[in-house]
Amino acid sequence: MQSETNSVLGHLVEVTGDYFVANLSADLEGLTTDKMIGMDKVRIGQVGSYIMVKQSGTKILCMVESMWAEKAANNQEIFKVRLAPLGEFDSNGNFDRGIHHFPTAGAELSVVSNWNLERVFSDFSEVYYKVGKLSSFESIDVYLDASNFFGRHAAILGQTGSGKSWTVTSLIQSALRYMPNAHIIIMDLHGEYGVKKTDASSSSPFPNSKVRCMDALELEMPYWLLTYSDLAELLISPDDVNASTQLAFLREALGELRIDANKNSGLGHITVDSPVYFPLDELHEKFVLANQETDDFGRSKGPMFGKFDQLLVRMESMMNDSRYDFMLRPKTRTSTASLVDLMRDFVGLGEPRANVTVLNLSAVPFDVAPTVTALIGRLAFEFNFWNPKCLEFPIWLVCEEAQQYIPRGDDTRFSAAKRAMEHISKAGRKYGVGLCVVSQRPHEVSETVLAQCGTFLCLRISNPDDQEYLRDMVPDSARGTFTAITSLSRGEVVAMGSAVPMPVRFQMNLPNPPPNSQDVDFAGKWSQGGEEIDVEQLVNNWHRQIR
Repeated sequence: MQSETNSVLGHLVEVTGDYFVANLSADLEGLTTDKMIGMDKVRIGQVGSYIMVKQSGTKILCMVESMWAEKAANNQEIFKVRLAPLGEFDSNGNFDRGIHHFPTAGAELSVVSNWNLERVFSDFSEVYYKVGKLSSFESIDVYLDASNFFGRHAAILGQTGSGKSWTVTSLIQSALRYMPNAHIIIMDLHGEYGVKKTDASSSSPFPNSKVRCMDALELEMPYWLLTYSDLAELLISPDDVNASTQLAFLREALGELRIDANKNSGLGHITVDSPVYFPLDELHEKFVLANQETDDFGRSKGPMFGKFDQLLVRMESMMNDSRYDFMLRPKTRTSTASLVDLMRDFVGLGEPRANVTVLNLSAVPFDVAPTVTALIGRLAFEFNFWNPKCLEFPIWLVCEEAQQYIPRGDDTRFSAAKRAMEHISKAGRKYGVGLCVVSQRPHEVSETVLAQCGTFLCLRISNPDDQEYLRDMVPDSARGTFTAITSLSRGEVVAMGSAVPMPVRFQMNLPNPPPNSQDVDFAGKWSQGGEEIDVEQLVNNWHRQIR
């Protein structure tokens, strides 16, 4: 093992289970100037830098949380640092997270060699999944443990403009570089990872041979894949006084239609939730007939008469609206057998094959977006749940703008999507389905989902509600590192959890090429002027729902 610099930087004066406090040496030079340590310039005591605590053969790696000065009795200035203990080095230089042997007051502080820090990250990763460089030592690469990162769920959190899309893109580009057989599905709500229809020059940031970009409207998410509860949320208002009657009738009618449409298919037992085709027009007709039911040759109203008025208005308005055709009037997914091709396309096994499937959801109508995201989550889980080789085909599902469909609250509009993603967060690991939650408002995301995330990549977060919510989620050992999230630069990350050997602050590798998420150049366009706008074409697009 390469030895550290022998010079003593200071001594511990306070030791707790969470942090240490130390006095820096009075004769120490370089507190206010850069000091060369190896090939790097650092400042002793710089927030986010590393220091070794040594005592009786024990070597504890710590991160500097804060630094301040106090006046001694002789009016001399004493510099103090608060340290967050991260883990221990054994006699062979191997790093182990956590503290087994706590030091006592008087333990020495010394510089950490670059060699030690490099080993911490490189030895930890079974696959050399390199993602960035340490903020305090730019020559040291940061690696993530790929199996833990992708398999134990991850959260990428940061406010607008902090670099979330860059981070997602960089992580996937690195994954394709080091693990060429990856299987990744991205729920792209704003067209950032595929061809952007509002920018003819845009393209996917992933290699053409590795990615397949599909519009959700093109892929088609047929109504018959929806479960009974999904269809109930889509068609039935919980505020309707007749909702209970409608729910009971829907269950019975749905079961009959699924069975009748597939009675000669040899599929075995078919339930109300089975992913098999049934004609939507016939479901509509059943509602109409029940709503008009009379007794005694029309002289009296039947028990169902008039109880489906609100449901029929909603159902017919959606069936007659071309925006919902990808779901309610599919052109290619018109039989139970078509599910095979849908699933192939969904996970990248269709033609052309792809390691990354980008599902563009930007054109999906707002009111059915939760239903579509719920279906995507369920398809990802069901693919591997029924796959006998699920452990040979792990899938990573990226949920962009997760707060929009996996909310913390109990809004019934999002219950199906929330239920699907929470199910993946709890049970997905067993079947090789990993979840990545990406959000700019962490405190609006389901705490059940976030609590199941094994790794947190936190970019700049200024909102105090988001900070407090996350502070309760992260482990105690990371609290000190977490305080830096308000001062992070774009693309700079504080990583915590099972995919890193210790809480760490690093600069994410810049994606090349970047995603289609660049900010609009207001100053340039307003000062120089942009292209002429064809308002007639704009209105025509609006009428025809074409972007």
